[in-house]
Amino acid sequence: MRRKIPSTTALISFEAAARHESFTKAAQELSLTQGAICRQIASLEAFLSVELFRRSKRGVKLTEAGLSYSRRIATQLDAVERDTLSIMGQQGANVIELAVVPTFGTQWLLPRLKDFQQQHPDVTVNLTNRTRPFLFADTDFDAAIYFGDADWSGTTSYRLMGENPVPVCSPTLINTHKTLSASALAELPLLQQTTRPYAWRQWFNAQEMSVPRDMTGPRYELFSMLAQAAMHDMGVALIPPFLIQRELTEQRLVIAHPATLPSTKAYHLMIPERKIESASLQAFRDWLIQQARRYSLL
Repeated sequence: MRRKIPSTTALISFEAAARHESFTKAAQELSLTQGAICRQIASLEAFLSVELFRRSKRGVKLTEAGLSYSRRIATQLDAVERDTLSIMGQQGANVIELAVVPTFGTQWLLPRLKDFQQQHPDVTVNLTNRTRPFLFADTDFDAAIYFGDADWSGTTSYRLMGENPVPVCSPTLINTHKTLSASALAELPLLQQTTRPYAWRQWFNAQEMSVPRDMTGPRYELFSMLAQAAMHDMGVALIPPFLIQRELTEQRLVIAHPATLPSTKAYHLMIPERKIESASLQAFRDWLIQQARRYSLL
């Protein structure tokens, strides 16, 4: 059955005219005549049976329907352009589309990725932030790195490393002390991680303490946000040390207490079963596991 879709030329003409609210400027942008733009818009309105512009001697103005449609069409045309440029850029290339949790990607993976590129110059790894599991069949992703229990239907998982977060804060909060006691930490503002809501409770329980306010305090979705808040003296945060190596080295953050929070969950590389035989993914998997093991031995 034929799709109910207007001509691409009409949609492009409409998007340009809607953006400028001018047929003349749209014609100049698209290197067409004003008459050609008028005909394209008229054909689109006839196809839709909807008036998209109000015409007057002073020019044209979008109707409510035209404004709503223009926003949707602009988004869709942008997506088509991105996909087109992407496929053009992939010609002759071996590309891995990788979904990765943000802070892990920027703080741990990216600083090491040059090594993989040097070993496999024919493989390109593209990174996109994703914090939660998704259906691989509904996306273009070839693999994902996420934190959890590896329970992801239709995939094969490879454990990379645990988190083992430790309490950290700015040197100002520590003051002249090398570290703080658990009871002293309990008196400070506790910075919470949105996806680890029980982290502080679990940490204090491991110290055989019950702290009524262990789940209070500002919440941040990303570890990078927690680190920034801690560096600005807003409180103490539980953060995996491997995500804040630079901050610790430069003493912008210090370890407030040496006790870590062990976790049964970990960072995993997830590869959909239908792509498990991919040579490029196998190479990336082996390199990534090696890098994780090397880091764990430090």
